[in-house]
Amino acid sequence: MFETLEALSPDAILGLTAAFRDDPRAQKIDLGVGVYRDEQGNTPILKTVTEAEKRRFATETTKTYIGPPGTPGFNALVRKLMFGGNHAVLKDKRVAGVQTPGGCGALRMGAELIKRARPDATIWVSDPTWANHVPLLGSAGIKIETYPYYDKQTRGLNTEAMLAALAKVPSGDLVLFHGCCHNPSGVDPQRADWQEIAKICSERGLTPYIDLAYQGLGDSLDDDAMGLRIMADACPELLVASSYSKNFGLYRERVGALQIVTKTSAEVSKVQSQIDSVVRTSYSMPPAHGAALVEIILGDEALNVAWVKELDEMRERINGLRDVLAERLAAATGQDFSFIQKQRGMFSFLGISPEQVTRLQKECGIYMVGSSRINVAGINNANLEYFLESCARVLK
Repeated sequence: MFETLEALSPDAILGLTAAFRDDPRAQKIDLGVGVYRDEQGNTPILKTVTEAEKRRFATETTKTYIGPPGTPGFNALVRKLMFGGNHAVLKDKRVAGVQTPGGCGALRMGAELIKRARPDATIWVSDPTWANHVPLLGSAGIKIETYPYYDKQTRGLNTEAMLAALAKVPSGDLVLFHGCCHNPSGVDPQRADWQEIAKICSERGLTPYIDLAYQGLGDSLDDDAMGLRIMADACPELLVASSYSKNFGLYRERVGALQIVTKTSAEVSKVQSQIDSVVRTSYSMPPAHGAALVEIILGDEALNVAWVKELDEMRERINGLRDVLAERLAAATGQDFSFIQKQRGMFSFLGISPEQVTRLQKECGIYMVGSSRINVAGINNANLEYFLESCARVLK
């Protein structure tokens, strides 16, 4: 049977990670992998996560299944985190949802639900978007199209082209938006942009599908949910795939959620039954441990406050690095990198050519995606000067 299969090319990011690992040079920098790193280059376990695990281990009494939707407490708390405690969709009880294995699980379960509800629909994704969006959604059998987003000339949002394209998306289609900290560009819509986007979606009958993977790593927990909340105010239906890998540092625990806003509260039970069925026929039940930690932290006032402080520290480190990189890269290369300061989240395009990216890797051991996307958090005091020297060598 298996002799009919052909070997596939490795995932670009995973291949880059393997190449970095196998590079024997002592002086090398990994700016490709999309995980937060501290000043020592580690991806730490948050103190609040450690405390939550202690409580979990002390109180857990069973390892039985938690059911396809996950726990009601987890779903209620993450909804409050994304929508805010007083949003109309929560007051009106218009949200169905499930805990999922990571944000990837949420995106795929959403695609499977869309396939059941509207099999002929198209999902429109930004150009560019996270590399795994297209296979995750498209493998469910849904057609994927793109809309303009990033302007390579200004290194910012291509607002006019984006809005013009969205205004032509056929009614009934879905549009995928990055809720904040756009991956890979770091370029986010501003409030006025979100309001225009929401207006177009509402008027044209488009369903927003929001990927909220980095809440809290841009400006703040509430500011990073601004676009989502504006869309929820304007649109009667939407889907939100959220991840807790980044803001809780729970990468390997695979904690995510899919929340579905319906037109009326009467539709919630119907939608809930369908998404439960999608889960049951996909992986049956979600893992419990990571989501239990999120539930403990969000549900305890003192732990929640401490977690927000840890999240603030991560965000401030990233934004501080953006300031340093913008200033020091300009001084080292004579080029303008001020756009880095205007972006948010862990990622940014350096705006250099694929040939320069290759030279940085081969000559200097600096690894980044071919598009020149870097993980800003991969820079620290120990490697900053070498990074600047290498960029000056290749870019001048």
